[in-house]
Formats: sequence, structure tokens, C-alpha cells
Amino acid sequence: MAQRVRVLPLPRQQSFYPPTVRNPFVHPRRLSAGDKLRTVLLGIILLPLRAACIAFVLMLAWVFAAIATFRHPGKGSVPLKGWRRRMIQTALSCLTRTMFFVMGFRVKVKGKIASALEAPIFVAAPHSSFFDAIVSALTGMPSMVSRAENLSVPLFGTILSSLQPVSVSRQDPDSRKNTVTEITKRAVSGGQWPQILIFPEGTCTNRSCLITFKQGAFIPRVPVQPVLLRYPNRLDTVTWTWQGYSFKELCLMTLCQPFTRVEVEFLPVHVPTEEEKNDPILFANRVRQTMATALNVPVTDHTFEDCRLMISAGQLTLPMEAGLVEFTKISKKLNLKWNHVREQLDTFAAIASASKGGRIGIEEFAEYLKLPISDVLKELFLLFDRNGDGTIDFREYVIGLSILCNPANTEETIQMAFKLFDMDDDGTISEDECACIIQSALGVPELDVSKLFKEIDADETGQLSYDEFKDFALKHPEYAKLFTTYLELQRYQLRMAEEGDIQSPEAKHTPVRKSTVPGSETPPTARNKVHPEGNEEDNSSTSDKKDD
Repeated sequence: MAQRVRVLPLPRQQSFYPPTVRNPFVHPRRLSAGDKLRTVLLGIILLPLRAACIAFVLMLAWVFAAIATFRHPGKGSVPLKGWRRRMIQTALSCLTRTMFFVMGFRVKVKGKIASALEAPIFVAAPHSSFFDAIVSALTGMPSMVSRAENLSVPLFGTILSSLQPVSVSRQDPDSRKNTVTEITKRAVSGGQWPQILIFPEGTCTNRSCLITFKQGAFIPRVPVQPVLLRYPNRLDTVTWTWQGYSFKELCLMTLCQPFTRVEVEFLPVHVPTEEEKNDPILFANRVRQTMATALNVPVTDHTFEDCRLMISAGQLTLPMEAGLVEFTKISKKLNLKWNHVREQLDTFAAIASASKGGRIGIEEFAEYLKLPISDVLKELFLLFDRNGDGTIDFREYVIGLSILCNPANTEETIQMAFKLFDMDDDGTISEDECACIIQSALGVPELDVSKLFKEIDADETGQLSYDEFKDFALKHPEYAKLFTTYLELQRYQLRMAEEGDIQSPEAKHTPVRKSTVPGSETPPTARNKVHPEGNEEDNSSTSDKKDD
């Protein structure tokens, strides 16, 4: 049998290609037996000594912070000045350096630190650990963005308050807007406020790439100084991600190491152009690319929202990597909201529950649609399967629904399909009419469509009204694309038949193969009421492929 030539061309936009780094939010546990033994033996000596020294340094820091903020008016709304600010810059900076030295950190600094007038904002990346706070000690204890709840933590809250952080409240619906306003006010104050240290990634990664930078540091339209962080250690005890070692485990392992190397590099100040001032996204992306080039790592469009989807995937017994879709890029290009993508994850999990690895194969796809594997179904599956590996992951599923199924699921397509199924024009579809069309379209005369019909028949009357048909179609857009794909295959077969008639007179006596239904010489197809040739203006099934 000759191999079937693919009917539908599948150009792919490069912007929809999967990211270079599949999951920047995991850090595998890689302690060997020798590493564990060495950690325990060294910890017997180092851990109690370092813990005592850290406690002493923290108490001293609390004393200086309390003195610096004693009877200070404004409670964070007025900048610390004079001796108060100098005390923070000298005493707290020195104590923080001492604490990191006691913990075993050996810091190597590269580059020149910019002044507040040169760069009001530091942007540090990659953000991979709570130990990244070492940058604060090196830059004179700048302000940071912190949750408002942290200010009430005993001991630590007083020290944090002395740095005059930009507070973020989860209870305030306008918190994000207020945070950006406060950052802008301080950044353009001309040095009255301390510099601001921001980790623009917004969450911790494994340093394998730079994820999307949030815009907060770039909206003020002021120069920023990029700060790079590296941890060139044989044994990584600092990386704190969503899947890996916990906070306590990392603290214990790090304190039990003889020393931990960290490199902090200050790149030249990035002064925004007029174009970048008017476009904070462009500003952020260019700074990120500069930092990625210096680090020799790729950039991806992952964000904190991908972390949320990753956790949701784990709760749905899917591999956590299944939830990573580069949400920012996908949501902007396809106009999707996080809640909508989260709902699609539930549907995807239901389909992929029977498979291994959190991916959908052709069998699971057919089972979900309650249809057999046929040429039409294979075409639809191949439209979803963007990389051609024979499976559909969640990213491909989201893209497929958005650019293939939803555009095809128009009122016109639904009306066309209903008219096709309603063979006797009585305004309803019986189970026999539904079975006749589907059996003919898929070329499976013995196909049982009773389960599918019952699912559509919401009122259980045995007849499908247009409202029932439309409601089911809107909730299951895959069927709309299946229908339009079938029409395209019909057009293709007719076109091939016509070309055969022109090329070979004998072909007129060779009928085109059609699926048959028992007891019917002429099977009902889309040509009964919707002639594929005469519907050239129907672009519902092809426009989405052009955009894809």
C-alpha cells in the first residue's frame, strides 16, 4: 500500500518552540555516601561553633538596627538620614559580612559598585538561594522588596525594618500597583533614599537559565546596575528551588561545609534609551540578555505562574514538569488567563491519567473523544503534536486548543455541523442520524456512538436540540477541529479525483473510494448539505494553521 501523503501542511512559529531548559525550578539531590559522611563529621565540629557565632552576630545586628530606628518618625515613609543611615551602612554591612564569613562563605567580587546617583536600582540574577542576600552586605545594605508580614518577625523584623524595605501586602488588592509606585518614588529621589536591590526573576531557580524578568525594576525608567551571582562549588548546598532540598536542609549542609565559594560580579550600569524608557518589557529583556550573555546561559519565558502550574500538576498526579508552559509567552501570544490554563490542566490530567509520563498518546486521545483511531483523528492528533514525537504534552495541548480548536469552534461551524447531522431537517438529531454521519466520516461502519450521544443528550430525550449540540461543542472544541479537518480531507480527496479525471480518461471509470454504511448505497457525507468544493470562503479551518 502506498504511504499516505500528508494533507495538511504544518508550518510552526519559532516563538512557540519549547524552551531550551525544560525545568529551571528543580534541583536534584546529589549527595553521595562520601559527601554525607564528610558532612556529618565536619558538622560535629563546625555546626555548633558557627551556630553560636551567628546568634551572637544577629543579636549585635538587632541592637544596631534598634538604635538606628529608635524614635524615627515616619515608620518607613521617611528615609533614614545622617548618623542613622551611616550606622546601617557601616555597622550592619560589616556584621552581615562577618556572619557570611562565619558561615564559611568566601566571596570574590568583580567590577565596580555604582553609586546611588549612577544607578538607583541593583538587579541581581540568577536568584537561586536565600544566601543571595550577600549582595546586600556588598552594596551598603540597600532597601529590598519584602512581604509586610516579615516586618513582624521577632529579631529579624527589626533588622529588616532598618533597611526600609518596600513592603508588599498580600491582603491589599492594590499592593502591586503601590509597590511599583513606591519603587519609582525612591528611584527618582536623587539619592535621598538608599538604593534598591531587586531580584527581577521573582522566584528561585537552579541557575541553568534566566527566566522572565518582572517589570518592577524597569518601570521607573532609571539606570540599573546588573549584578551576577555564581556559586562555583563542587558540592551545591545553596540552591533552593520548588523541588529539591528544604530551607533547613540547605542551612545545615552549608554550615557543615569547610567553605562555600560565591562570586558576585557588578556589570556596567545600563542606562535606558528613550525606546527602553517607554517600554519596560524591552528594557527588562535587554538587561536580561546582557546578564545571560555574561553568564553564558540561555533565557526562557518561565515565570512564577509556571511554578504554580507545576505544583498543580503534581497535585493531579502528573509529573511536575508537565505544568511548565512558559506561561508569560503563551498567555500574551494566545490571550490566556492563568485560571483558564489551570482548568485546561485538569482536562489534560483526566486524558493523560491512563498514560505514563504525563503525555497523551493517540490511544488516550481517541478514548477521550470516544472515537476510534481513523485518518481524520490522526490528522487532528498530528496538528496537536507539534514536535512530531507521537505524544502531546500539556504545552502542545494548550497551544492546540488555542490556535486550532477554539478558532474553528465558531457559530458558523457549529451551525454547519448541526445542519449536516440533521438529515431529515426536523430541527433535531436522532442517535441514528448521529451514528450514520460519524460512521461514514470515520469509515467505521460498526462504530458504536451511543456513549458519545448520551453525553451530548443532556435532557435524555433521545433527540439533540441545537442548544444541546452547541453547548457540547463549546465545551469540547476538539470536535470542531475534527469536523473541519474532515471537510479538508474531503476537499483533498475530491481535488485528487478531479486531477485524476483530467490526467487519465480511464480514471473516469475508477470510482473514488468512499466509506460505506450497511444498507446504504450512497453514504451521507459532508457533501450532502455542505459541499466541500463550494465552500471556498470558509476559512475557519485553515486560518489557524496560517497563524500557527
